[in-house]
Amino acid sequence: MSAKILLVEDSQDIANIISINLSMLDLQVQVFHDGSEAYRQLNQDIDLAIFDITLPGTDGLKLCKRLRQLQPEIPIIMLTAKSGELDIVKGLENGADDYLTKPFSVLELQARVKAHLRRRQPKQTSRVTVVDTLAFNDLSIDPNQYQVSRSGKTIETTSKEFELLFYLAKHANRVFSREQLLDEIWGYRHDGSAHTVNSTVNRLRNKLEMDPGNPQWLKTVWGVGYKFTPCLSY
Repeated sequence: MSAKILLVEDSQDIANIISINLSMLDLQVQVFHDGSEAYRQLNQDIDLAIFDITLPGTDGLKLCKRLRQLQPEIPIIMLTAKSGELDIVKGLENGADDYLTKPFSVLELQARVKAHLRRRQPKQTSRVTVVDTLAFNDLSIDPNQYQVSRSGKTIETTSKEFELLFYLAKHANRVFSREQLLDEIWGYRHDGSAHTVNSTVNRLRNKLEMDPGNPQWLKTVWGVGYKFTPCLSY
């Protein structure tokens, strides 16, 4: 069965171009031009969402935030006509996994969509793969359930947040550059990748750390990248 894509883009021309090119990948694309109409459909069964930031009715940032509440595992790509860092960061901080700045190449869009869908396949396969849960003091990271818990309480994470945390924790104390993490977790590299990785790390810190401004697990190695440091006590 082909994957289902939810596309919310107010420009009919752009929406048609995206829809045609994603259909060429044998994907089912449902298109909305109004944010408020799309908002009422966010609980449907989809595999990936593409939201323009600027929309009539409910904007893309609110759509992103709401979808994260309903289906935290769904990959979200934000589209923006603005190249300013603030707009990009806002989209990522509201839960987007990725972004594209207009005008963009449809081949680049296809590549991003395929990469995100490919990263979701291990969760959807019928084969049972058992991987050991990682435990650090009161923090537990279970790759079989894509579940993070602390002191027995589940912490909701997006797919990309979980994959980034698990990868860093699996290689505890090893420092990875942003480019390395983008290749490993997102499956590609592009200009401005620092925004994507930085925002995902910041969201994880806000969910995991007692003091996100002074993180004990997810540490920045200035001028290099990030590492996970096992914390024996908190």
